[in-house]
Amino acid sequence: MPDKKIPVALVTGKGGAHLGAYFDALASSPDCDEVVVCDPSGDCFAQAKEKLGEKLSAVFEDLDRMLKAADPELAMVSLEAADAPPILDHLLDADCHLFVEKPACTSAEAIAPLVAKAEEKNLHMMFAFANRITPAVLRMRELIDEGVLGDFYGAEMHLVADQTRLSKKSYQESWFADRDRAGGGHLIWLGIHWLDLTMLATGHSIIDVSGFAGIVGGQPLKIEDSAALTMRFDNGSFGTMHSGYYLDKGYHSHIRLWGSNGWIEYAEHLGGRTEVPLRWYRNDKSSEGVIDYDGPMDPKGYTPYVHQCIRAAAGTGEAPVTGAEALRVLRTIFAFYEAVESRKTVAVPS
Repeated sequence: MPDKKIPVALVTGKGGAHLGAYFDALASSPDCDEVVVCDPSGDCFAQAKEKLGEKLSAVFEDLDRMLKAADPELAMVSLEAADAPPILDHLLDADCHLFVEKPACTSAEAIAPLVAKAEEKNLHMMFAFANRITPAVLRMRELIDEGVLGDFYGAEMHLVADQTRLSKKSYQESWFADRDRAGGGHLIWLGIHWLDLTMLATGHSIIDVSGFAGIVGGQPLKIEDSAALTMRFDNGSFGTMHSGYYLDKGYHSHIRLWGSNGWIEYAEHLGGRTEVPLRWYRNDKSSEGVIDYDGPMDPKGYTPYVHQCIRAAAGTGEAPVTGAEALRVLRTIFAFYEAVESRKTVAVPS
């Protein structure tokens, strides 16, 4: 496809997440020729000027003024979850493709009509699921498509991060620590990535959820710092997940998948990059024992992911995620929160 450079808007506010990473990605994107920034608080303007340099064309404190003065083809939105839906709706009315910092809502009902609206207008609505482009994840999907698992039997996941952040007063007073503002805690902020990858890799949606969630670390929070999930997939198989803040630093994380032909394990943990992030085994006559992934580790992270989303908005590349896929995982999480409160198994809305 021919090269095309597009103008991009970054729409944020006080407490916007991952702004440093997004500014770096915009600054280095060869497909973005100029950036406008809208932030009613003005907190990020100095950082924007430092990171973007001449690529920053203007800053605004008012969204309508920005849209009248600029004509962005892609809007990157990083806002407090409770504040995001009406802003996303306004940007869709302005015919902007969307890059969305998750979760961008405090209920699935708030985001579902926006996903439908984006589809009707043929606009991308791409949530910040940056793990989707990791080479080992792409290889895991290829292996499953090639039949390494065979019939999918079950999944076991955990994604564990640091408890340290929860002890800081600044965190306790932020929107991340208040379910009314954030939609939830660890599961909707970090565990969401592993739920998304598991459904993406297997090709199966989660249709029923149950489990427990709460505070085990004793910090004064209005979110869960721990969640334990059980789930049923649409082919009748089962899965479990542990999602929590427990460590002093770093991450422990993995996804294990079992099937009629073998198993696959994807893992990055122990506070750093795992030397072998992917291994698999086939139990048929073609078995070569356990095979370790020896492919590339990069590109990975926010910068190449944002670059891919910009190319998708420009029409020169594929979108790494659809709004429907993001809605699927958000519906799964909110169904789980309902299951925790009701102490019953809850069906995930389709």
